[in-house]
Amino acid sequence: MVVESDGYHALIEYFTEHLSVFAVSGTDASEETVENVVTDLIATNLMAVFGQNPDLEPEFRFKLMQEADAVLDDMAEMLGGLWQKNPGIEQITFLEDYISLVKNLFDSVISQQTSHA
Repeated sequence: MVVESDGYHALIEYFTEHLSVFAVSGTDASEETVENVVTDLIATNLMAVFGQNPDLEPEFRFKLMQEADAVLDDMAEMLGGLWQKNPGIEQITFLEDYISLVKNLFDSVISQQTSHA
């Protein structure tokens, strides 16, 4: 579905090309870790997806949750040792933008699924 799509692979490439955003740690660091920020963003966006699509079948919702877990795992792998660091504002903004792009992929998959139903 999402993590096997060309769009997702393009986003992974985009993310790795912009890892330099995480090379600089500013003085504006959050008290939360990158892990917490990413987990919260993914959960918030997944809840938004479910809120926008209340009629999704339970099995399909479960598949989407598995896909979201895979996205979280991929991000943990890409960020490696930075996962437990405290991100700065620029890094949080990048993560917010990136996760919103991933959400768009989820929206697209749902749109395709519901148009075939």
